[in-house]
Amino acid sequence: MAVSNNWAFASLALLFLLLVAAMATVRTGNVSSNVETEKVQSSKNTTMAARSEEVEPLNEHAVPDPEAVAAEVESIIDMNIRNVTERRKLGFFTCGTGNPIDDCWRCDPNWQKNRKRLADCGIGFGRNAIGGRDGRFYVVTDPNDDDPVNPKPGTLRHAVIQDEPLWIVFNRDMVIRLKQELIMNSFKTIDGRGVNVHIANGACITIQYVTNVIIHGLHIHDCKPTGNAMVRSSPSHFGWRTMADGDAISIFGSSHIWVDHNSLSNCADGLVDAVMGSTAITISNNHMTHHNEVMLLGHSDSYTRDKQMQVTIAYNHFGEGLIQRMPRCRHGYFHVVNNDYTHWEMYAIGGSANPTINSQGNRYAAPTNPFAKEVTKRVDTAEGQWKSWNWRSEGDLLLNGAYFTPSGAGASASYARASSLGAKSSSMVGAMTSNAGALPCRRGKQC
Repeated sequence: MAVSNNWAFASLALLFLLLVAAMATVRTGNVSSNVETEKVQSSKNTTMAARSEEVEPLNEHAVPDPEAVAAEVESIIDMNIRNVTERRKLGFFTCGTGNPIDDCWRCDPNWQKNRKRLADCGIGFGRNAIGGRDGRFYVVTDPNDDDPVNPKPGTLRHAVIQDEPLWIVFNRDMVIRLKQELIMNSFKTIDGRGVNVHIANGACITIQYVTNVIIHGLHIHDCKPTGNAMVRSSPSHFGWRTMADGDAISIFGSSHIWVDHNSLSNCADGLVDAVMGSTAITISNNHMTHHNEVMLLGHSDSYTRDKQMQVTIAYNHFGEGLIQRMPRCRHGYFHVVNNDYTHWEMYAIGGSANPTINSQGNRYAAPTNPFAKEVTKRVDTAEGQWKSWNWRSEGDLLLNGAYFTPSGAGASASYARASSLGAKSSSMVGAMTSNAGALPCRRGKQC
């Protein structure tokens, strides 16, 4: 009996040791897996940090050759949306719209605690604009703009001129009347979510010779020409500014710019203008109303440096009271995709100087005027010249007699250079653009 008991005890001890060893193996495997995950994450963070440090020289862009973007686009058209939804662990149609930008962040009930995730939600040619993602938060507490040369801490002007990356938010609703142009510095995000912020009845935003800027969630309207004054553009520099045109957002010699979810209207010149070699731009989810010359992309017919320009115009609602230039393009490559055009008085899309225009999955509703049914306009150019320009309409919904006049060689390599994301069916445009403009997000509530 003693031998039997000893044998049983030894067997139990052996079994216990085997279980401990097995548990140790599993734990070691998990630790190894965690270490590998940390290595991968560290590598990703290092890559992001390195990219954020690649500040370009003035007027030198990271995408000087449209061919380079074309090569990249083929592999990322579908992957971009898939990666975004995987990061958020969301199904593709989780929010019910199919708008990949909104589905990236708006489904998160804690978006206010994860504001900088917005920088991972970009699409199109401006998708690499990270704004102030890698910097600290700056809270605007003062709506005043008393001194454009020596702005007070806590004002929007003091925030945007700083040299370091900043993610700029607002502590309350406010109306900001700018005395002079708000001259942005590189690596800045202006994030108006959660409050009601108007930039109105004065000067507006200038993005000049900088890179990596995100403008999101603002009401910008009634912008006036200003200038012939001293204005600060960085902590170490201020200078004389001649008269500004009165654009809501003026992009001049800049790259990696994303203008998203703003409500824009009734300015002295353009709502969004991009000129003088600007490129890598996305204009998305904006609601534009009550304006004549809406959007100019390209400085002049003779300024050939704009041949490098690549702009994505996606998920915008071109609404009530618009007349023309949605956009008006020169020289470059323009992807007009899944926008809702419900109003125009003269035309929707125009251009000169041989731009490539790729119109996909838009909804064009023509006005009642029988002489304004055409979506397109070749500006001051004889038909013998524009017949060779590459303009196409693919999957667009043309309503109320609207018609798009295509031109060019049909399936052309230039369309690859004017493609930046996969177009959805035009039947989805109403849902995808239903929340265009500054969103009515309030603190403590989901958008």
